[in-house]
Amino acid sequence: MAKIYSKKNQLITQMKPKKEVITFLLNYSKALHMIKLADNSFEIIAN
Repeated sequence: MAKIYSKKNQLITQMKPKKEVITFLLNYSKALHMIKLADNSFEIIAN
């Protein structure tokens, strides 16, 4: 057990998102609108 925890992870991989994921998130954030009325807030997605 001590050997498992004392070893450093030698495989360090950088995670890079796909272009499709970035495009989806940007489009979603552009379409999302927050409306606050009195004590309530509403989220509206305009497609």
